[in-house]
Amino acid sequence: MVSIDKEKCIGCRACVEDCFPENLFLENGKAEIKGRCMQCGHCIAVCPVNAVSITNYPKEGIEEYNKEEFNISPERLLNFIKFRRSVRHYKNKPVEKEKLEKVIEAGRYTATGSNMQDVSYIVIQETLEKIKPVIWESLYEFALENLNEKGVIGAYAPRWIKMYEDYKKDPEKDTLFFKAPVLLVVTALSPLNGGLASSNIELMANAEGLGVLFTGFIERAIKNSKEAKKILGIDKKEVISCMLMGYPDIKFRRTVPRKQAEISWK
Repeated sequence: MVSIDKEKCIGCRACVEDCFPENLFLENGKAEIKGRCMQCGHCIAVCPVNAVSITNYPKEGIEEYNKEEFNISPERLLNFIKFRRSVRHYKNKPVEKEKLEKVIEAGRYTATGSNMQDVSYIVIQETLEKIKPVIWESLYEFALENLNEKGVIGAYAPRWIKMYEDYKKDPEKDTLFFKAPVLLVVTALSPLNGGLASSNIELMANAEGLGVLFTGFIERAIKNSKEAKKILGIDKKEVISCMLMGYPDIKFRRTVPRKQAEISWK
């Protein structure tokens, strides 16, 4: 819950004015709490004297604003986004746990609706080889079931079958996992929350020198497999994204073209 240090509080109203749920008010020159707090932390971020805390949250990670360390130029940020690529070639090198934890921090600090903080992360590295056959079989079965379907799924089904058959003949021809050392599965109650976190995770992974591939094929296979979900401990939450991750074994030299943005100015 939110706690206000009355000795530090100077009654400036900054937290009161920024509290969207109107959970804060001023009484006798000090901030007070009504009790409808969603623990978003805005009061912590805006308080000029650091008088606010959330007692059931860890204090680690709270940083005082520093322009030199926090700001990034718009041009550099846009270039960083433009240069990211989907990676399908990985080095035979494990990813350090510390680096994966740092990447997931980008997801942890991503905004969530109503401050739900409902996003969870399943990092599969040591047991990846054990779950691969389960995912492959699920994708193959899903393809067989949807061969006559119209639309995107029906169009992909023959390709999934051929991928599976090639893999069974020669496991080195793995065009589903691409020999990536890590599979990161993001789950959430809200698809939007999970999607936003996944996007930030990919950018952070790139900043850490890792390559990422958002794989809808594996996502489809896990969603279609009770066994896979049981192994991964997925119950109430929805699989939002699956990301292959590792050190890239490819070098990109420039950005690529994109269609013009479709914009309506009103």
